[in-house]
Amino acid sequence: MPALRLFGRKWLAASDDLVFPALFEICFRVVWLILIAFVFEHYWEYTLSCVEDGLGVQIYLAGTMVLIILNILLLIALTNQSARGSITETYLRRYVGPILVCKIILIIPEMSLNVFGTVWAFCNVVKCATSQKFSRSVIEALVVFNWVLFALIIFGMAIVFDPLGSTKYRRGRDNNDNNPIESAFHRKVYSLWMRRFRWAFCCLRKDEFGHEAFAQAASLLSALFRGTDLVPSDFMAGCVLLRVRQKRETREMRRIRMLNDDGPRYSTDLARIFATAPAWMTLKNARHYMQFALASYGWPLVCYMHCCSGPYRLIKKSICCACFRSKYRMVVDDNCCLCHFAGVKFMTRLTTEDVIFASFRNHVFELPFCVLADHDTKSIVITIRGSFSFRDIFTDLTADSERFEAPGMPPDSAAHRGMVAGVEQLMKRLRETNVLDRAFTSHPEYSLVLTGHSLGAGVAILLGAKLRSKYPDLRVFAFATPAGLLSREAARYTETYAFTVGVGDDFVMRLGVDSIENLRTMIVETIRACKLPKYRIMLNGFGYAIFGVPSRDLETTFFDVTQIETSGQGDTPEDPPISTITPPTVSGWASFSTSRALPKAISLQATILSQLIGVRRFAKTRLYTGGRILHIVRRKRTELEKKSNSGGPTFEMRWATPEDFTELQIMPRMFLDHFPDYIFRTMTKILEEQKATSESITSIHEV
Repeated sequence: MPALRLFGRKWLAASDDLVFPALFEICFRVVWLILIAFVFEHYWEYTLSCVEDGLGVQIYLAGTMVLIILNILLLIALTNQSARGSITETYLRRYVGPILVCKIILIIPEMSLNVFGTVWAFCNVVKCATSQKFSRSVIEALVVFNWVLFALIIFGMAIVFDPLGSTKYRRGRDNNDNNPIESAFHRKVYSLWMRRFRWAFCCLRKDEFGHEAFAQAASLLSALFRGTDLVPSDFMAGCVLLRVRQKRETREMRRIRMLNDDGPRYSTDLARIFATAPAWMTLKNARHYMQFALASYGWPLVCYMHCCSGPYRLIKKSICCACFRSKYRMVVDDNCCLCHFAGVKFMTRLTTEDVIFASFRNHVFELPFCVLADHDTKSIVITIRGSFSFRDIFTDLTADSERFEAPGMPPDSAAHRGMVAGVEQLMKRLRETNVLDRAFTSHPEYSLVLTGHSLGAGVAILLGAKLRSKYPDLRVFAFATPAGLLSREAARYTETYAFTVGVGDDFVMRLGVDSIENLRTMIVETIRACKLPKYRIMLNGFGYAIFGVPSRDLETTFFDVTQIETSGQGDTPEDPPISTITPPTVSGWASFSTSRALPKAISLQATILSQLIGVRRFAKTRLYTGGRILHIVRRKRTELEKKSNSGGPTFEMRWATPEDFTELQIMPRMFLDHFPDYIFRTMTKILEEQKATSESITSIHEV
């Protein structure tokens, strides 16, 4: 950070990204130097007696050794220079560019010698051949290795190639969309994302709303990454640093007893938790309908949850050549053996007659869903699938807010644009098939229940708002609902009919445009406050993933973490972009980097950068999670339980508010806590522990 400038253009790599690639190449170069040295020793005298082509072979052997030695020296220098300074101290790595240019220039003689080596080893044109099997094998392997290395270099340059790197772009003084230079650059970034989507997801272009989804996703991504001058490795390092920063902040909060006295109160007592909730809003009901949410994923989730026996379990429920049978027209866009349909029946334990309608058609803004008759609870259940394909991802990325109207909904309500479009498509399918009227004609005493996980949960809550005027007793059971769903007043309205369950550090429950923009700014600010080089951060990240964050790293990672907490407060409209702030002299930078003024300078830089990338935000309206939210977390054992090695309830919970999920946090279990099977197992574990506790209390009373 900033991006590496080379050959007059910017690349998607930084000057501190070359430590591990250089070390990796050094290891291979040293091995080949040793092998070619053995060949040189045994083969050189033989070349002197060659009448033809002996000089060419000598030039090849000597030249190859010299080039390998030069490459090793350059790689050692490149490793040393790339490892210097923190991520923002680019001036300490000012020689990386020239060294890299020299390394690239050496490719030309290397390739020339390798062409000669290829002819010598494989074409039998060079007459100075040897019968030594070792020497011949080494030359052949070296030639192949060099061609592979050249291919990897070309592939690596293609990966880090920035199509906009040659754009002459300078930010104007006015940070608004009226700046023509800024607007032109934004349009170029937008066009680049559009080309990437059209090339990488060409199969989605035939969808009715494919182009619209591409446009919305391109607008979002171009707005999020505009003006940051970060490379992909900076984001990875920033996420590692954020984990350290968040743990440090949590420790400081505990130290001043904020978490103990004023923090959220969790409890293991289900009766106390649900004392103020409606009668239908129970954990047992939520677990029951979670099975229907799981069923919407079809056969892939069955095979995932039952890795060895999944196909065998599905065979019993599948129907061969069902696509030729007219009575299975209630199932749409399944395969010929109705494998998705088999997965639905296996997960819900329902019969074929209980599946009123099942659509597995998946397009942009169109999600698979099933309409089922649940006789145990006397309800008609609409279960909507969550994100499971690239089409669903583009539905998620269409994340701008849009006006949402429904009977009873507060005026000027806004919702996630992609999910609103998904609701419209689902309502269209329900009207076309008339499935709900047919279902309630057959079961007039049943109630309507909507359920879904992740993207399906958000669509279920919005669909519930649309259908509630016709079905006033409608209930919604949502699991891991995304954060960027509804405006605040609309989210408060959904608490009357929707029950949302979230587990632990689920990142989707905190994932919204606003939280991503905040995360981007926090990453930039945290990088500015870090004093470790990037290779150290990456190595520490692997250790954190295995062993956790040690306490000593909370103190040694940052210059002064309090500086980043106050950044973004100043107003410096005439300051240059942060990537242009460089020291004038070597001696001046050296004294500056070792002085006590460095934290203040970093805070000033973070303030400038926060202003530059935070003035314009893609999100015009902050969106929140819908429904009444039950948040379940793992309970930490008390000191007495640790000493006695005794157990206790595994989980505890509380009623949360949407404001609790507005900040995206980097946590070890942020992905695992989102998986639908883990949410189901968590609720199952809580109910089993509750049952065991009740039985033990009953037995004590009987005694």
